[in-house]
Amino acid sequence: MSASASRYTPVAIALHWAIAVAIFAMIPMGWWMSEAINETGQQALAYRVFQIHKSVGFLILALTALRLAWRLTHRTPGMPAEMKTWETFAARATHAAFYGLMLALPLTGWLYVSTGWAVATDAPLAVATSWFGLFTVPHLPFIGEAAAGLRRAVAYQAMGAHGLMAWGAVVLIALHVGAALKHQFINRDGVLAHMIPVLKHGEGRTAPEPKPLLRRTERLAGLGFIAALAVAGGIAAKPAPLANGAGAEAHAAAAPAQAEAVVAPGTATAWTIDQAASTIEFTGTHAGKAFKGRFEQWEGQVWFDPADLAGSKAVVLVKTGTARTGDATQEGSLTGAEWLDPTAYPTARFETTSFKVLGGNRYEATGTLRIKATTVPVVLPFTFDEANGVATVAGKLELDRTALDLGMMSDAGGDWVSKAIGVEIKVTAKR
Repeated sequence: MSASASRYTPVAIALHWAIAVAIFAMIPMGWWMSEAINETGQQALAYRVFQIHKSVGFLILALTALRLAWRLTHRTPGMPAEMKTWETFAARATHAAFYGLMLALPLTGWLYVSTGWAVATDAPLAVATSWFGLFTVPHLPFIGEAAAGLRRAVAYQAMGAHGLMAWGAVVLIALHVGAALKHQFINRDGVLAHMIPVLKHGEGRTAPEPKPLLRRTERLAGLGFIAALAVAGGIAAKPAPLANGAGAEAHAAAAPAQAEAVVAPGTATAWTIDQAASTIEFTGTHAGKAFKGRFEQWEGQVWFDPADLAGSKAVVLVKTGTARTGDATQEGSLTGAEWLDPTAYPTARFETTSFKVLGGNRYEATGTLRIKATTVPVVLPFTFDEANGVATVAGKLELDRTALDLGMMSDAGGDWVSKAIGVEIKVTAKR
């Protein structure tokens, strides 16, 4: 495009300021959360800020793609004719560098979270990404399935590049703002009015468009600056060898499809569960903050009679992919291979082996709980009340997620998610 526009279009102006505000928020946010995530009292807030940081990053990536498409199809204002050759070269190279940064920063962040490795703790950490809690953003393909050593190396290099480019953004912002103020208050050529329409627009001549070779050189200079930062950051962040074989490969063999055993009925009274009036909920803490969730889909077969405990029986199948906490990031993480892994293990199974009277309306069910490939013994105290052929049952138990092999790669010590997970059932059933 040889001709120049007198000012930027309203769409270009809106995109420019939206991206600018997002970047201004992202840089201090990133610095603060990187430190706060290691402080026990600030972890819960830092975790939330991390999710916002990722969401804003994807917003910048989308807006930048739109801004580039708009830029390639619309004319832009020319440079003032009074500008020296080196000034116009620096200005255009800086613009190219900004476009490179606005793409490279979110992309390296996306690459980092896709590795499932936390640089801060130098340990696996599988955390899903949700866009402002509205929907889950998939990780980049193939990275998460790579060997642990490769994922660790990529995580360090991606974060190193990400961090150094953030400093590069600070430098470019300072240059950009400084140049804009110089044009407005020293040169008084109206350049700033191109992006702030309320300002007085300059009427001076504009310089001719540079020759194609010079234009390519300007772009290469700007993009080369970003590439140099990314490479330098990646090299400087090369991880040290892990001590004592820590972080060794975790076996991830494909699990066979689950086949649920046929349930032999008990001899006691059969009950039909009212799903709409019944719940299975779970509780715990995450990043120092309590959470509460539920399973939206499950089914149970129950035979129970206080007068025939020997013939009483219960089998409950829970669809692990329906765990809901109201937090899209938590829900996305729960579907990961090291947590509930519903792709390989679509159901969890609870089955009783015996019942005992505790007194009054209180009883105790002994049984087994299978989650993924692990089965553990459990004891469920519960109350049973019946009126007019309708029974209400309420019970609670506490599970040790470490015994069930849940989250053991990312958080074996319970630093993020509590080891103790409470489970509460409330069941309404009819004879």
